Amino acid sequence: MARAPDSKSGCWGFESLLACHKFINSSGSLILAALKENINELVQYLKDSKGELKKVTWPGRRATLGLTWVVLLTVFIISLYLGIVDLGLTKIIKFILSA
Repeated sequence: MARAPDSKSGCWGFESLLACHKFINSSGSLILAALKENINELVQYLKDSKGELKKVTWPGRRATLGLTWVVLLTVFIISLYLGIVDLGLTKIIKFILSA
């Protein structure tokens, strides 16, 4: 009767090593079944993604340019606000530390 493998022996020295090898089929030849399964899942995922992207309604050139200007203006306003806050806090900290 064979013992179950433990972490110290690393599965060596037992009657059957099949429990330690995930990629051996019943005939004993080395196969990459798990790898094949992962590749098949990846291919299916990519096919599904392509199908979903075909359903997307993409904005036109005019809408894209309009939204780009909105983003740039928002970034400018927020950076201006944060710059003013940073300058104010710097002056307050310098005033407190100099006293």
